[in-house]
Amino acid sequence: MTITTLLLLAVGLALAGWLAARARAWSFQKADGARRLAARPQYHAWFVALWIILPVLLFIGLWSVISPQLVTQSVLASPAGQALPDFDLERTKLLNEARAVAEGSAIGVFNEGARPLIEPYRDALSRYQFIGLALTVIIALLAGMQAFLRLKPDFAARTKVEKIVMSVLILASLVAILTTLGIVVSLVFETFRFFEKISPIDFLFGTEWGPDPIASADNPDPSRYGAIPLFWGTIYIGAIIAMIVAIPLGLMSAIYLTQYASPKWRSWLKPTLEILAGVPTVVYGYFAALTVAPFIRDIARAAGVENASSESALAAGLVMGVMIIPFVSSMADDSIAAVPQSMRDGSLAMGATTSETIRRVLVPAALPGIVAGIMLAISRAIGETMIVVMAAGAAANLTANPLETMTTVTYQIVALLTGEGSFDHPATLAAFALGFVLFLVTLGLNFIALRVVKRFREAYE
Repeated sequence: MTITTLLLLAVGLALAGWLAARARAWSFQKADGARRLAARPQYHAWFVALWIILPVLLFIGLWSVISPQLVTQSVLASPAGQALPDFDLERTKLLNEARAVAEGSAIGVFNEGARPLIEPYRDALSRYQFIGLALTVIIALLAGMQAFLRLKPDFAARTKVEKIVMSVLILASLVAILTTLGIVVSLVFETFRFFEKISPIDFLFGTEWGPDPIASADNPDPSRYGAIPLFWGTIYIGAIIAMIVAIPLGLMSAIYLTQYASPKWRSWLKPTLEILAGVPTVVYGYFAALTVAPFIRDIARAAGVENASSESALAAGLVMGVMIIPFVSSMADDSIAAVPQSMRDGSLAMGATTSETIRRVLVPAALPGIVAGIMLAISRAIGETMIVVMAAGAAANLTANPLETMTTVTYQIVALLTGEGSFDHPATLAAFALGFVLFLVTLGLNFIALRVVKRFREAYE
């Protein structure tokens, strides 16, 4: 019996509890019609249903983690399991093959040594599936009975249900917070391991980047871990070239859609523009590599630029700017549309033209939302990987020439973590240090956006 079956069983038991509790609440009202219930019958039903499904879901989550270990221990305790070789890699391979056949995901084993383990695995799986089913039913019945016995005409079921829902919402918020905290802690831990091998000064201010995963991990060359070219490439492509494209086009699109376009045109243009946000980044990467980059190369050669490459920061930045136009446009559109109509009418009544009203009234009033959209777009751009991989190249060049190849922090993180190096090697640990720096930069951009929004926010009657 799979986890999906247990989940369906939990939902069925909760539904049964819901119906039984609702019927009992109606019986209270029929028995004493002159007396009003403290809560409506559906709240009594939801109280019992939540008391059933929440403990059962918690048990199923724990059981999905514990049961595979129990099954493996049971197989290892069998005579066939005790005859397994001591070498962990070979033993794990045999166990995996036997488990796949026992679960029905494979029709046979490749190694004959796994064949005697199939029946012990089937027996263990059947036994623990039955135990899981029995425990699920027992927990549901105990929790449901406990909740069912608390139902009375004066029972404040609505208050209890609201408290349970509030607790679930708080728990969901804590999951997001704890996940973020776990990411930060893991980054900080691995970053400190990296800085034990490479000085932070050499990393943050060095101008040469070329980690060698094959070199000795005990005596790394600090001069090969200078990340300034990566930081510059990230800023140059994502925060300069891309934003030169995205900010004007996005802001002008928002102004046209809110102030000049007819409702019919707006109903077509706004969804079409927002489709850009849903295009996969790999598609943008192909477009940059196959269309934009060769076009820029041909123009550069026609203009007399020697050795113009088909990989350049300009090609990646232009396509990245097109990709993030919806981020700027949507936020600016919503912010401008939220400005009270009385401000626009007042400006026009004073004799200002439409363009003057936009420049001197609407845009300043909508500036907090516009800045927030720009900061969001920058954060999205500096975290982009596929477009850089396919159009900008892998060379860590510290140059201002947009026609040269350039790389970014995200590209190097992917390159370092997908190599063959050990996780204790500085070349691999450098990826975590780069990720930590990128996290701090994104966090700083968010703080700047909040400060700007707070500074320019205005309250309107």
